[in-house]
Amino acid sequence: MILLIDNYDSFTWNLVHYMGEAGADVTVRRNDALTVEQALALEPDGIVISPGPCDPAQAGICLDLIRAAADRNIPLFGVCLGHQAIGEAFGGKVVRANRILHGKVDAVTHDGTGVFTGLPSPLNATRYHSLTVQPESLPNCLRVTAHSDDGTIMGLIHEDLPIEGVQFHPESIASEHGHDMIRNFLARCTPREKAA
Repeated sequence: MILLIDNYDSFTWNLVHYMGEAGADVTVRRNDALTVEQALALEPDGIVISPGPCDPAQAGICLDLIRAAADRNIPLFGVCLGHQAIGEAFGGKVVRANRILHGKVDAVTHDGTGVFTGLPSPLNATRYHSLTVQPESLPNCLRVTAHSDDGTIMGLIHEDLPIEGVQFHPESIASEHGHDMIRNFLARCTPREKAA
């Protein structure tokens, strides 16, 4: 089961649809409708942190859940706000973007790892964001996997844990290879042994 944390964003349901098409059983919970302990008690095989209209500090349990997933080696994928929350959860800074982008399709160059495995580079992706992870603030445990032509970080992956995020929206119809990215993440979410 994949636990999707909904940060009050309509794109959440596109993610649910994409994962469902890929055969995933998805449980959706709002970011303030459960505790971290309740989320972990669901014993998810993976966690997705959705986009949303706020900054990571205002996103309910997201920061604490990312840290808890890291402690338990649970695969986690963050989209837009979820990506920013990954950066912040590990010590990076989220700052105002140089320009606000809503529905802008840009070329994203990536390194072919994580969710980008087997995908052409660059690829076109849809951006909806006014915040970004500051490159200079990145902790050593996070590596940039993708960037836009303007230098904005478009992808991050943890060096040692199955945790990664993308700033853009793979679930947008205008993004190329969104289904492939979702499938690549789901491939990391093998069923976990359940507690006795």
